[in-house]
Amino acid sequence: MPPIPGLRVVRSPIHGYGVLAGRDFDEGELIAEVDGILFRIEELDDDRYALWLDDGWYLDMLDQTRWINHSCDPNAWIDGGFREDGSAWAQIIALRPIRAGEELTYDYAFHAELAEPCACGAKTCRGWIVDVDELPRLSALLGERRVSAAAAVEG
Repeated sequence: MPPIPGLRVVRSPIHGYGVLAGRDFDEGELIAEVDGILFRIEELDDDRYALWLDDGWYLDMLDQTRWINHSCDPNAWIDGGFREDGSAWAQIIALRPIRAGEELTYDYAFHAELAEPCACGAKTCRGWIVDVDELPRLSALLGERRVSAAAAVEG
């Protein structure tokens, strides 16, 4: 994978690997175009580095952007979709000014069913990697799991 100018992959205090800004980025500036392969969900064995695009379509990220970690207080956002020819595109964009040496993050905003515990360390951390609008559903799912586990123990 060819390096993306302005990005550097390093060990991250958030999780595993992360991506540092190798230079300053202004708010709204394009940080990187994402390189990837388009898959249907049933074709994808490991969705760890895949970006959900629409109706079961995922973009398996193949470049350094795959190591951008989640944060509940991100400094970047990701946009993606489909071109008229049906090919997929995605890009990372600065939400605010980012200084060289700062770790890049975006909010993964998982659906409640895919939520994972969060260790981003942000003051506003939700405790879960989940879309903020999905928190009530996540609470309901966790409550159902607790009830189901209690019923299994009793039964």
